[in-house]
Amino acid sequence: MVNGYNVSSLKDALDILAREEVTPYSGGTDLMIESKEDATYLFLNKIPELKKIVEDDEYIYIGAACTFTDIIESNLTPKILKEAVSQIAAPAIRNFGTVGGNICNGSPKGDSALIFVATDSKLKLASNKGERIIPINEFFLGRKKTALQSDEILVEIIMKKTGIDNYYFTKVGPRNALAISRVSFAGILDINNNKINNCSTAFGAVSDVILRRADIDEMLIGKTIEEVKNIKEEYLSAYDKAIVPIRGRVSADYRKTVCMNLLKDFLKSNGI
Repeated sequence: MVNGYNVSSLKDALDILAREEVTPYSGGTDLMIESKEDATYLFLNKIPELKKIVEDDEYIYIGAACTFTDIIESNLTPKILKEAVSQIAAPAIRNFGTVGGNICNGSPKGDSALIFVATDSKLKLASNKGERIIPINEFFLGRKKTALQSDEILVEIIMKKTGIDNYYFTKVGPRNALAISRVSFAGILDINNNKINNCSTAFGAVSDVILRRADIDEMLIGKTIEEVKNIKEEYLSAYDKAIVPIRGRVSADYRKTVCMNLLKDFLKSNGI
């Protein structure tokens, strides 16, 4: 028998989490596959705070229970995120699947999670003891492992609005639709007056967590395009050493080759 709670306030949800062992969910597209008869579920889809997409001067705030369709249809959604989530599964799944579930699932293949990592987004987590905000890169601890405590809920994703218009996103899968990524890549290059203000790259479906090496990308920051051309091979070499793919349905060598080809194409598309 499947038991559950259907709440309409964040406080009620957090109080239940504090006293009982429950599984929070909203869209449930992953739980439909892994559901257990003796589990107790906490349905979050009716909590207003988790369904909002709002902005201020610097950030867009995306509620964790927003569906992929909500994100696609919002005028506030940055293009890079809209493009990525529009390639997730099929319309029926996008109508139910939520961005919070895609993150909390802890999979390195999450398409929306890849974009949030590439944009150095932050996550607001809440329990009945209070809230905390952490960088998304600190949230993923391993495959299916996250920093989310048993009494916490992911409330919202905090994503910067500026400096992300010049982007590159590619998802490599076995087919054009309903495909789980074999390799995915997102790159952002913020260029102003021929100088690179920010470089950010992320690789999905390569290792146990989405790969983000800010220390390597920093090699390009503050330099002109011509200066970057002089250290291009050094940059690529650093990533060649850093990318150590796990073997899955495809070989590690295949993943490594695809990653490096996408990184090179990202640079080439920006005149590097």
